[in-house]
Amino acid sequence: MHLEASVVFITTIIYYVSSIIKGLEAISSVGLPPNWALATINRSSFPNDFTFGSASSSFQNEGGANEDGRAPSIWDIFARRHPDRIADHSNAVMATDSYHRYKDVKMLRQMSMDAYSFSISWSRVIPHIEPFVTLFHWDLPQALEEEYGGFLSSRVVNDFRDFAELCFRRFGDRVKYWITLNEPWSYSVGGYEKGYYAPGRCSHFAGNCSAGDSGIEPYIVAHNLLLSHASAVKLYHDIYKGPQKGKIGISLVTRWMVPFSDEKLHRDAALRAIDFEFGWFMNPLTFGEYPESMRINVVNRLPRFTTEESYTLRNSLDFLGLNYFTANYVQHVSEAVTDNMTRSSDVQAHLSIERNGVPIGAKGGTEGLRSYPQGLHDLLVYIKNNYNNPTIYITENGVNVKGYFAWSLLDNFQWERGYAVRFGLHFVDYGNELRRYPKFSSTWFTNFLRIRG
Repeated sequence: MHLEASVVFITTIIYYVSSIIKGLEAISSVGLPPNWALATINRSSFPNDFTFGSASSSFQNEGGANEDGRAPSIWDIFARRHPDRIADHSNAVMATDSYHRYKDVKMLRQMSMDAYSFSISWSRVIPHIEPFVTLFHWDLPQALEEEYGGFLSSRVVNDFRDFAELCFRRFGDRVKYWITLNEPWSYSVGGYEKGYYAPGRCSHFAGNCSAGDSGIEPYIVAHNLLLSHASAVKLYHDIYKGPQKGKIGISLVTRWMVPFSDEKLHRDAALRAIDFEFGWFMNPLTFGEYPESMRINVVNRLPRFTTEESYTLRNSLDFLGLNYFTANYVQHVSEAVTDNMTRSSDVQAHLSIERNGVPIGAKGGTEGLRSYPQGLHDLLVYIKNNYNNPTIYITENGVNVKGYFAWSLLDNFQWERGYAVRFGLHFVDYGNELRRYPKFSSTWFTNFLRIRG
């Protein structure tokens, strides 16, 4: 299996579509029908095998935290012990109650979507809609965290492989697209460098954490995440791929990095920032080793792969899921940090959303998420040129993209932001029995998918 045979699925937030069409909200506010926004583009503008869908995750939507034998995850414990680290002091005990309201999946058919990307909770082990199933979307069982430190220990690799095998065996006859990990960068950085994600570890100087090392632990966790992915993929390819005729991949997240100026130092810093965010995972998945810039800057704090591990990692994906939300300007930082080191300081770059007082793009759902559609194009070209030209369908400049998943189907528990932000295609009325209402973006997307020619 070669990376040339891989398929990239693009997952992003629907308001970036609105930025491309000059602002769906502005159009809706004056009462124009949502489909007017794309008067000349509709479903027929894309190949017949292009996949449109929406996405969710188990912890953010399910609720039912104490039902049917589900054990606590690290996010259950984190939200319970540290409500001050959640913007609205909430938790996901109820979330959007999708555990009981599983018929929400009908919304996808009503919108004429093709697929649904969701995760299976490790702590709790749909007709005419193609399932894209994520095995790990950050909700590690608390029992494994307490027993050996979760992804800080190499013991997690075998446990994750066993969990993956259970899912392959039980659901593989119906699931043809598996995603091992969702955004391992976010999990490693948020949970072990910054401390704002579960399990909330970081150096004392880096955040409000009681334990952790922001200059070492993120690299250990990422290393074990990569080995867990490779172990699950090898198992699937060796035993299940043939009879089940499915595919397995991973979802990575990255911002696009724009040099602050054309000065070579800033251009090099932008590439280095991409290495520390995207290349950190994509390099091992393609070439079996970490990017050179990471090996130079992190030195002996960066774990090494054995020859066997490197071989298993290389080209260990049938498709790549790509999560793109925003972009940053990047400036070179000349002096390396030698005390109080963190993963961020290792990059030797300053990232910002402004240049000379001008934002890189219009404000999205939060202050740090700025709309920069050009970055998605530039990122896809970068992947094509640097990672063996994976197949990506939407043909432009030789790049082909295979599918698009809007985040998310419903408003939900948005990690450290709780319920304070809403990214759903459907509004969830948290104060009125969790009733669902389609937003203008849902209406627009439905019309977009139904209009052909």
